[in-house]
Amino acid sequence: MSDLLSISDLGREDMAELLALAERRDVGHPLAGEGVALFFQKPSARTRNSLEMAVVQLGGHPVYIGPDEVGLGERESAADLARTLACYYRVIGARVVRHADLEAMAEATARPVLNLLSDSDHPLQALADMLTVRQLLGGLEGARIAYVGDANNVCRSLAQACALVGAELSIASPEGFGLTAPPSGVRQVADPVEAVAGAAIVYTDVWVSMGQDEESESRRRALAPYRVDAALMAKSDGAWFLHCLPARRGEEVTGEVIDGPRSAVWRQAENRMHSARAALAWMTGR
Repeated sequence: MSDLLSISDLGREDMAELLALAERRDVGHPLAGEGVALFFQKPSARTRNSLEMAVVQLGGHPVYIGPDEVGLGERESAADLARTLACYYRVIGARVVRHADLEAMAEATARPVLNLLSDSDHPLQALADMLTVRQLLGGLEGARIAYVGDANNVCRSLAQACALVGAELSIASPEGFGLTAPPSGVRQVADPVEAVAGAAIVYTDVWVSMGQDEESESRRRALAPYRVDAALMAKSDGAWFLHCLPARRGEEVTGEVIDGPRSAVWRQAENRMHSARAALAWMTGR
């Protein structure tokens, strides 16, 4: 099967197949006797744990490779890393800073390359998000979703996924923090109240991601009006709250929202494993 570097690599039928696979707890052992390389240039609790368990559930052997073992771009190029890993592994998963490195890896080998996160995309998170929304609402077509805050890599993949499944996405961001080229049908507004009005799902992410520490104060000032609190949630249609985690309570979301009865963040986190298992099964021809 093809690489999965972004949601834009998928068609509508691909998305439907992936979600169906994610709902199944037993898809056999297509990775029996095979290894899966998990290269992490950036750390993550959910991505590493969900991927390792997904590989095990498919009968394979996950191998974690940390940044110091490679020195990507300094000691070894992305293409050479992919060529080396292809000698040993059935699938290459990579969590990188630059999306261009993933593209170089995919070009260098015929082995499937899976994006575990890049600066532009987070496809496995978007798959988990779509699975979670479908479980909460009973369907995706016409689902009204609001994303509030920095339209980052998570938001970009979410927007692409919503466009594929026919969900309605509204993004509320301050000037300079929105998507530069949103998919057709995605609405961008400045007012968070306007975005969440009538929404069944309200989603946010951290204001300061890894590598943005120098911009932390300016980002916090710009995004302060976009905090998801009880007052903002009250403007929705009794919405469920989602967050890709980790969260900074008191910044992008208040504790009463993320820890409240309408928060589905832990179901969303569990679904990272199910979506990873589905992606691996799909990429290996299940």
